[in-house]
Amino acid sequence: MNSPEIASLLPRKPLPIVDAIVIGASAGGVEALLKVFSELPVVFLLPIIVVLHLPNERHSRLAEVFQQHLKMPVKEVDDKEVIVAGTLYFAAPGYHVSVENDLSLSLSLEDRVHHSRPSIDILFESASDAFGRRLAGVLLTGANADGAQGLAQIKRRGGFTIVQDPGTAQASIMPEAALALSAPDYILSLNNIGQMLVELERIAC
Repeated sequence: MNSPEIASLLPRKPLPIVDAIVIGASAGGVEALLKVFSELPVVFLLPIIVVLHLPNERHSRLAEVFQQHLKMPVKEVDDKEVIVAGTLYFAAPGYHVSVENDLSLSLSLEDRVHHSRPSIDILFESASDAFGRRLAGVLLTGANADGAQGLAQIKRRGGFTIVQDPGTAQASIMPEAALALSAPDYILSLNNIGQMLVELERIAC
């Protein structure tokens, strides 16, 4: 059954069946992601791929930190690895992450996008090419426009899109840039985003 919190948010038509979730965030993203993922059940079977902007010189401890809070496997992306259901992947600082058509992940050192590497746009656009309409994209708090173009492409390809309510974001530039480009399926608070991911997983799995 739908949770009481999410029931009022559901559209009249059924939610789509998705095979993967991609999430982008920047300033304030660690706290936002912890809040979103706190809603996930012990068993969550969809893969989630995350780009969170970090300084290039910083060794990322994201996988370690989030593994302490979650039961699902959490890891940093390795080049050429195949996406595994029920796994949370974090992009490493300094590398773009792309989803290939064989549903593997690849790393690259292409030019920065919106001064960022990894780029949310590159992840979102490549994932949209690989998964098409069976992809959910989520854009959270951030202080630049990275991810707006990628989320718009997910929407154009028939995927499902969610943007954090800018009024609840630590940095509103990123969600506002997304809203300026295209209308997402939902504009939600962090708690409701987490509940929506639970509902998407329930439908898919």
